[in-house]
Amino acid sequence: MKIHPLIVILGPTASGKSALAMKLAKHFDGEIVSADSRQVYHGLDVGTGKVEGKWESGIRNKEFGKEKVFIYKHVPHYLIDFVNPKTQFSVDDFKKLASHAIADILRRGKVPFLVGGTGFYIDAVARGIQYPEVPPNLKLRRRLANKSAEKLFKILKKLDPKRAQTIDRKNPRRLIRAIEIAKAHKKKLAPQQPNFRALFIGIQLTPEKLRQRIRLAVKKRLARGLIAETKKLLQDGVSKRKLQTLGIDYGVAVDFLDGAIQKDKLAQRLETANWHYAKRQITWFKRYKDIHWIKSDREAKNLTLAFLRPKETKN
Repeated sequence: MKIHPLIVILGPTASGKSALAMKLAKHFDGEIVSADSRQVYHGLDVGTGKVEGKWESGIRNKEFGKEKVFIYKHVPHYLIDFVNPKTQFSVDDFKKLASHAIADILRRGKVPFLVGGTGFYIDAVARGIQYPEVPPNLKLRRRLANKSAEKLFKILKKLDPKRAQTIDRKNPRRLIRAIEIAKAHKKKLAPQQPNFRALFIGIQLTPEKLRQRIRLAVKKRLARGLIAETKKLLQDGVSKRKLQTLGIDYGVAVDFLDGAIQKDKLAQRLETANWHYAKRQITWFKRYKDIHWIKSDREAKNLTLAFLRPKETKN
C-alpha cells in the first residue's frame, strides 16, 4: 500500500493556523482540509473564525451532497460550512469525509494540508487513532443530569484522567458525553495504520503573544457581529443548549443575551474562555513528540520543502 504525504498545521485558537496554511498551500500547490469541529457547521461563521470564502461550482465535494467546493482566496477548502448545526456530526463522520477529500486532492496531484485545532479530529485522520461510536446511554444521562459541572468533572477525572485534562470542565453536556464514552470503552482500541506519511507542524507562541492574538480575535468577532449571529442561530431553531456545545464564543454570547453577562464584561469573558480553551488545546498537543514547533513561516516552509522533496537514492 502506497503511503501518501500529508502536511498537518496545528496549534491553539488564534495562533495563525489558517494564515500559515494559506501561504503554504499557495506555495506548494496545495488544498486545505479543515480540522475544526465547529467550522463544519453552516451559519457558525463569526464565532468560529471561519475564513470568509464562498461556494463555487465544481466537481468535488460529492461526499457532502453537493457538487461544489468552498473557495477562499483561490484555495479550495474541505469540511467547512456544510453541516446543519441542528444535527450531530461525529469524529467518525469527519474521518470518513476527510479521508475522501484527501484522496481526491492527492488524485489530482495536489498537496493536502490538514489544518485545525481539534486534536481528536487530527489524530483520527493523521495518526489512525480510533474513536468508536458510542450510542446515547439514556439511563446514565438521567442519573447524571442533575449533577453540577464540578461533580461531573470529578467523575470523569476518575474514569479518564487524560480526557479530563483537555475538556471544558464547565460544560455539563460535554462532561456527561465524555463520562458516557469512558464507561462504554474502558479499554483503548489499537490505532489503525494511517494511509499517510504525516508532517506535523505546530505554531509556537509565547503566552503573552497568544493572549494578545486572542484579544484581537475577540475584538474582531464582536465587530463582525458575534451577538447578531448568535441571535440568528436561535431564531433559526438552534437551541441554547446546542449552541453552548458549539463553541465557547456561542456559550458566552448566549449568557450575554440571557442577561447573565453585562456588556462591559463581555469581551473579557470571551478572552478568558478562549484562553482556557487554548491551554486545553496545548495540553492535548503536548503529548506528541513528533510535532515540529515553529516560530516563523520560513521554518514551516523549509520543513515542508524538505518533507516533500524526493530523497536521493545512493548508487
